[in-house]
Amino acid sequence: MLTRIFPPELVDAVIHDTDSAEQRHRSLPSRLVVYYVLALALFSNTDYVEVMRSLVEGLAWQTGWKREWDVPSSPAISNARTRVGAKPLRELYERRCVPLATKDTVGAWYRQWRVMSMDGTTLDVDDNEANEAAFGRPGTGRGEKSAFPQMRIVAVAECGTRATVAAAMGAYSTGEATLAKELDGSLTPEMLLLADRLFVGFPLWKKMADTGAALCWRAKVDAVFPVLERLSDGSYLSEIVASGDKRKREEVMAVRVIEYAVRDPGRPNVAEKYRLVTTILDPDDAPAADLAALYAERWEFETLLDELKTHQRGPRVVLRSKSPEGVMQEVYGHFCTHYAIRALMHDAAHDDNIDPDRLSFTRALHATRRSVRAGIGVAKHAIRKAVAVATTEVLRDLVPRRLRANPRVVKRKMSPYLVKRSHHRHWPQPTLPPKQAVRILVPT
Repeated sequence: MLTRIFPPELVDAVIHDTDSAEQRHRSLPSRLVVYYVLALALFSNTDYVEVMRSLVEGLAWQTGWKREWDVPSSPAISNARTRVGAKPLRELYERRCVPLATKDTVGAWYRQWRVMSMDGTTLDVDDNEANEAAFGRPGTGRGEKSAFPQMRIVAVAECGTRATVAAAMGAYSTGEATLAKELDGSLTPEMLLLADRLFVGFPLWKKMADTGAALCWRAKVDAVFPVLERLSDGSYLSEIVASGDKRKREEVMAVRVIEYAVRDPGRPNVAEKYRLVTTILDPDDAPAADLAALYAERWEFETLLDELKTHQRGPRVVLRSKSPEGVMQEVYGHFCTHYAIRALMHDAAHDDNIDPDRLSFTRALHATRRSVRAGIGVAKHAIRKAVAVATTEVLRDLVPRRLRANPRVVKRKMSPYLVKRSHHRHWPQPTLPPKQAVRILVPT
């Protein structure tokens, strides 16, 4: 499954282009190290040497691997990772991880737009001085520092396939909106980008809008958007102004604002109001009710994070790399591996004309792990056979896509969220799909 998406010739090309090739014959050539980093993301709970054993059992090289091979020690593997660095993994991710959905992919499009989502998260990294100096630690409610340093990540993903296509990484102290400015190169005019309320601000909004992509972001309830013209669908035209330009008004952009509430008989006590800001000014191109219902697709990114951080990496597992460069390398390995799994799921769903949401990520993850150990090699006929076996497996039992809602609480302490209590186990559940539950609010 890994060599299908990241073939040896592509790996060799990024190694060459990043000057990461070994200078002499080694038992751990750079190509093998790159695949090893991808395998680390598959077997995140396994020690270095055992991951290497799993990998070399599955890779059938054309030359130099006919005799018995002694698995290097853990320090030797670590040194090889340091020699290769993060650049080849980053280059591999940026070259290969592009939107997967075709025009026929179920659930990936709204009218002419490919539906995308942008959001951020944090990852715990190994607790040492180098990582702390590079990434920093968040504080706690008692004035202390957290147990582990953390890095911050902001990414753009395709909602229909949950495949990430761009990622920006930095220290915990770097805000999500700051990191997001690095992602404009991943946007194209065919995209409709959804984002949460933390991102709305003139500099980032203008930078993303200048790509030609359509934007539809949630805004804070206290943000000021004057009603300039009421529209037939209940939305209204307004403007977003740079914070330091209220008087001169040299940096102003027209926007359309949609205010709505979600009312569902299954959740009678939920009265939260929402406000969306979009670059789509004509309601005929995207009616207010459609965009309000479409915004629920942003939560596909949250499901993506669950796949990446809970199932693939392991719940609360700390990244194992001891250096900042190794951390970056490891994270790009996780993104590449997740993309490979999602590519398998998309192709399987596409062949049967079903929504990729209906396939189990966990089942695809297990199939990919077995493919690494299976010893099938990198020949095209062997890869085709492995893909056929994995496709049959992931299509066997489709996942029901039920309407659901969850309380914003956690089970563990030391969190900004409330602790999960017994009454949270029976949280009110929706009975209507988003498009039927949305009620557009007309401001007075």
